[in-house]
Amino acid sequence: MLQRIYLHNFRCLENFELTLKEMSSALLIGKNGTGKSTIASALEVLQSIGRGINRVGKLVQSKDFARGRDDVPIHFEIEVLLDDRLYKYVIAFELPENFRELRVFEEQLLVKGNPIYSRQESQVTLHTSSRNPEAQFMVDWHLVALPIIQERSETDPLHIFKTWLARMIIVAPIPSLMTGESNGETLEPERDGSNFGEWFSGLLSRYPAAYTQVDGYLREIMPDLKDFQNEIIGKEFKSTIVRFEEKSAKLNVYFQDLSDGEKCFFLGAVVLAANKSYGPLFCFWDEPDNYLSLSEVGHFVISLRRSFKNGGQILVTSHNSEAIRQFSDENTFVLDRKSHLEPTIIRLLSDLSVRGDLIDNLICGDIEL
Repeated sequence: MLQRIYLHNFRCLENFELTLKEMSSALLIGKNGTGKSTIASALEVLQSIGRGINRVGKLVQSKDFARGRDDVPIHFEIEVLLDDRLYKYVIAFELPENFRELRVFEEQLLVKGNPIYSRQESQVTLHTSSRNPEAQFMVDWHLVALPIIQERSETDPLHIFKTWLARMIIVAPIPSLMTGESNGETLEPERDGSNFGEWFSGLLSRYPAAYTQVDGYLREIMPDLKDFQNEIIGKEFKSTIVRFEEKSAKLNVYFQDLSDGEKCFFLGAVVLAANKSYGPLFCFWDEPDNYLSLSEVGHFVISLRRSFKNGGQILVTSHNSEAIRQFSDENTFVLDRKSHLEPTIIRLLSDLSVRGDLIDNLICGDIEL
């Protein structure tokens, strides 16, 4: 589970810390521009590193410095509890004068407080064992070291941590990009859901039992659902078809022709099945209530929270009153930003003094940190 993320000098986030210890689910609320989606972007940088992207220029750019302040490094810290061991990863990027591309300033990975490797500028030090405490090599300053360092086995802390980063689910779906078509398989979904077909195919191929989980969830929402299948259209090309049946009437619908809300139901079902099949996973869903009717929001959010209660973790954002009501003061974080020239402040709702109904206060803009 994600325990803590610390961000400094990244867009609107300065000296920003979010702590999620012992929270299987949590909610971020706040006005537009306070940094909710920026947290997802920061997590996406770390996710990309786990997926093997190591060129700094593909991860962060000069526009990511807070208010253009490029004399201070962009700093990321993430702490994750995996198999009762605390992993801490730190990476910082700098932009020296007259440089066009950022480079790595600092990087290190620790497990239970013990360094696996550390880096200062271009020099990487591996702390392998008590017998061979150090091994050093040089890395181009414009490359992140984590994807480069060779893993010894699947139990290697490097492998465990990189796999967790890579399989983080960070979604802000754009249903028009979700076609259900695939010419490959993956367990690494894209933020906009554009490779949903590949993810769905990868899940069903490697974990066939996930079909029953997806089917069971969807039938609660669409009782006329008969089944769904990945039909082979051409060589290594598949397209998802959804079949509905009621009494003697039947209807076949290509996934791409479903409504936006129905596509999000499928996405939610796959998120839940993925967490159960190859989790526990961490999921960040930016406004899961988008594209849903008011009557559907509450059930959808409750289902997400319930699924992650016994394993994994989900963090969501919302402006929807029905979604917000499904969380308590103890797992709702309020983000505030006085102006575009000031950094974001974050507080747990239970630490604030809110009089009257929370939703009314949010509508009136009466919550200030």
